[in-house]
Amino acid sequence: MPISLEYNPMAKVEFRKIPPCKLSCCNVTVFTEAGASSGVEQFAEIRVTHSAEAMKRRLQKKYIILILGYSVALLLIPYVLDYRSKSPQVRDGYQQRKCPDLESTIALWSSTRTGNSTEVEDYNGNRSQSRTHIYLHATWRTGSSFLGELFNQHPDVFYLYEPMWNMWQALYPGDAGSLQGAVRDMMNSLFRCDFSVLKLYAGSSNVTTSFIFGWKTNKVICSEPLCEAYKKHEIGLVQGDVCSKCQHRDLKELEKECKKYPVMVIKDVRVLDLAVLVPLMRDPAINLQIVQLFRDPRAVHNSRLKSKLALVKESIQVLRSKKQSDKYKRLLVPSNRVHRAENYVSSAMELICDNWLNDMLLVMNAPPWVKRNYIQLKYEDLVLRPVDELQRLYRFSNLTLSPAMEKFVVNMTHGHGYSSDKPFLISSRDAKEAIYAWRERLNVEQVNQVEAYCNEVMRQLGYQKRNMDKT
Repeated sequence: MPISLEYNPMAKVEFRKIPPCKLSCCNVTVFTEAGASSGVEQFAEIRVTHSAEAMKRRLQKKYIILILGYSVALLLIPYVLDYRSKSPQVRDGYQQRKCPDLESTIALWSSTRTGNSTEVEDYNGNRSQSRTHIYLHATWRTGSSFLGELFNQHPDVFYLYEPMWNMWQALYPGDAGSLQGAVRDMMNSLFRCDFSVLKLYAGSSNVTTSFIFGWKTNKVICSEPLCEAYKKHEIGLVQGDVCSKCQHRDLKELEKECKKYPVMVIKDVRVLDLAVLVPLMRDPAINLQIVQLFRDPRAVHNSRLKSKLALVKESIQVLRSKKQSDKYKRLLVPSNRVHRAENYVSSAMELICDNWLNDMLLVMNAPPWVKRNYIQLKYEDLVLRPVDELQRLYRFSNLTLSPAMEKFVVNMTHGHGYSSDKPFLISSRDAKEAIYAWRERLNVEQVNQVEAYCNEVMRQLGYQKRNMDKT
């Protein structure tokens, strides 16, 4: 309601304390006294009506405005961050190539050189006295399954085959780049024989050994005491149909077995950048050692095309990790929709070569203690000189090479044919045919394409170009 007030400018105003009034409405009276000559009392009555409903509505409006403002702020934050991430140095219209973690990692290693390097040197000098943790760093179709089997067969090794597969399946279609931290954290837990992390991606707390990817060919899971089908010290491939009859064990039992072995090896293909693993290399409780496997990019491309339907899903995840770059946006939009699977698999090969180059630059700038915990291996050397390369590999891993393992690796590289009908199945192969099959199966355009965007990697690794002409 309106407020009425009568006011006399000559009046002397005296305020009195107003008693509390009811919430619905209150009457406030102000008395004034005139001077002695007039003796006339002047007063003004102010009637103020305050509505509880009106106050409630005003508060509701304020809350709504605050909520809307907060929501708008949340929506704008991703766009602001995305804009900042799209502001690299650009010169002459060409976006400079930059390894995301390269500069920060080199800076980290530089500080290690100037810091207390004696502690790092002493720890790595006593490496043989502690448990050994090894990660086989590779990409798809490089022969990493065969490399991993050489550890799976060793009696002193606890081996896991691609345990991060479950994570990628559970978090699909998350891009590969955003999953790198989660991959490292899972690896950190697994190397400590803590398999409870697998429950995060199982959708159930009741997880057994059958949830582990590749469990049917795992020598520990399929051997005593977890299963009577095989004996760990006996060298030979594990048959999946035999191991599938083994009783499924609780993960606690597998953790108990894990702690018994002096060497633990994890093989996976889902670490895109070697820099992601630096914290595990620096952690004295793990002191991670890395075996990185390379292969002729043309042979990798040929093998990927042969298995393209099985690799489409993960190829898209890899490509989406670089979606902010104009270079990789092009790769995510295949020009030929009829051969979409082949285009995705082929495009991912370009990103693989970029990651390889970043890894090599990272190692070149690494301090000595990192280089002692890192070894580079080429697939061609492994299958053409299996005994020599396996001896070098085991020496790095603090393992002994037995005559039985020598015989095993020779037999695995002197089989018949390039591959079986199941490309992901480990079997005896003809090493030379496996190395040079790409020459017969890739056309001129495919060869030239791989040699173009993998040029620097091939030069660093010593692979010669074939220089095929389109005729």
